[in-house]
Amino acid sequence: MKIFYFSFSDFKKGENMDGVIIVNKPKGFTSNDIVQKIRKIANNRQVGHCGTLDPLATGVLPILIGKGTKLSKYLVEHKKTYIATIHLGEKRETGDSEGKIIETKVVQALTTEEIEKVICGFIGKQLQTPPIYSAIKKNGKKLYEYAREGIAVEIEPREIEIYSIKLKQWSELKKEITYEVTCSKGTYIRSLCEDIATKLNTVGYMKELVRSKVNDFTIEQAISIDELEKRALKLSDVIISIEDIFKKAENIHLDERNYLYFLNGVLLSENHKDGIYKIYFEKKFIGLGVIKNNLLKRNIVI
Repeated sequence: MKIFYFSFSDFKKGENMDGVIIVNKPKGFTSNDIVQKIRKIANNRQVGHCGTLDPLATGVLPILIGKGTKLSKYLVEHKKTYIATIHLGEKRETGDSEGKIIETKVVQALTTEEIEKVICGFIGKQLQTPPIYSAIKKNGKKLYEYAREGIAVEIEPREIEIYSIKLKQWSELKKEITYEVTCSKGTYIRSLCEDIATKLNTVGYMKELVRSKVNDFTIEQAISIDELEKRALKLSDVIISIEDIFKKAENIHLDERNYLYFLNGVLLSENHKDGIYKIYFEKKFIGLGVIKNNLLKRNIVI
């Protein structure tokens, strides 16, 4: 494998720094930890992430840089795919391996057919109760803060959707189920693991979690934080530009007059269907626009 090296000056603020980096988040780090590392590496305070991953989880974490941070409203709605492992027979207070055991229950003999039938029953829209150890706010306070204080609080269920789910492995010896699920925004895999265990007439917790895909961003294209910190990649090998992210969107080419209007936020008449469009002036990509009711509105300008 060819290794590239670059100097810190290659990461000058504002220089080719508008877009997304797909990081393979390691276990033990929060999503914000990764943001802070990228800010330091890129010498840029304008960095965020899209789709929080718990410290226990690993996998795809889209990091938004520069004007790429404005893409969050589009990327956050994307489908996500996870590979999760449930350990049956034990329930933990946090819903994952980091919490203390609060209940044990016998695991009856199970066949792969029985497990497949149960997990496939979760496909579709449904209400899911988020775990108490989560960052959801109630009355201005995060749920995990109530949990740490031992305060009981009512948690309202939320609508989620499971698009697909399939069994990958059942270890009768370890009493562990590994499955792959593609789901909507707001789905808590810890809760899903517990619900699956309940349907199998036992209890369980999420032992491991890997996010393998966020829309078109896959774990195969993700890079490790070590690679970035060691400066082992060129900037051009890391950044996915805003133009590339919206490669499937249609193009609109503006003349000089409408280009100036567009930059100043003037609504332009365009006979196109509603949606997001890539905007060009003199064959150069200048940003994104949104059309609604045949009116083009400026969205992101590079």
